[in-house]
Amino acid sequence: MNDRLFISTLRLLPKNALSRLVGRLTDARLPAAPLRAAMRRFARAYRIDLDECPPLETYPTFGRFFARPLLPGRRPIAPGGEVVVSPVDALVSETGVATAGRLVQAKGIDYGVDALLGDAALGAAFEGGAWATLYLSPQDYHRIHFPLGGRVTGWRYVPGRLWPVNAASVRQVPGLFTVNERLVVLLESPLGPVAIVSVGATVVGRVRASFDPAVPCTDQAGARGVQAHDYAEPRPVEKGAELGAFEMGSTVILVFAPGRVALDPGLVPGARVRVGQAIGGPTRTA
Repeated sequence: MNDRLFISTLRLLPKNALSRLVGRLTDARLPAAPLRAAMRRFARAYRIDLDECPPLETYPTFGRFFARPLLPGRRPIAPGGEVVVSPVDALVSETGVATAGRLVQAKGIDYGVDALLGDAALGAAFEGGAWATLYLSPQDYHRIHFPLGGRVTGWRYVPGRLWPVNAASVRQVPGLFTVNERLVVLLESPLGPVAIVSVGATVVGRVRASFDPAVPCTDQAGARGVQAHDYAEPRPVEKGAELGAFEMGSTVILVFAPGRVALDPGLVPGARVRVGQAIGGPTRTA
């Protein structure tokens, strides 16, 4: 199926309702034997290293397995208060600098950082900053970690569609990451403000935050308008600490303050990164 036919077919599907249905199914408590068999088949199909996580017997549902934790020590965090680390296990999709506030989605398609963050004033603060788009496939570990230490100053929940975020959709759906539902977490770090954007996708609607249980879980039926919250007392977090989890997979976009962060030269489209791996640091002029 070519890209255009794939997207045309998807336009006909109730993607948000389908995602919520899949979410309910992955939350279903099945008998232990068929549940473990399904998890093993999934792990074989996507070459998941089961030695990195707790045993299958510990997961009461398939959804818990998909958002599984790692065993201690499996993702060392690169040291240094000004060393940026990858927040996820992922494939690098695109990177760059938000010149004139624009980020690249794919060849010939860009979008505004203000639209991504759901906040025009907030977007202006990140205009000209470095950014990186990181894609999580089904084989990846699906928890999200903080790329720097500091203080969480607030968050934005932006309701929207749930298009897939695979290569075909990225090439064919203009402004995909500004159309899909997402959670924006705002971090004040040693390298200035950082926006950590978790983008939902088809059958990947839910993003749960770990640092504050009051943050709404995404994929809310009937949600309207951006929900914004700024903490009166920002919440301290350590680099590498868990931010949240995708209940299925998707995309994380990091956006940094202008002139503060230089991304590693090896962070190019197609490269693979893992949680805790150094991906950037301060610019020489910062």
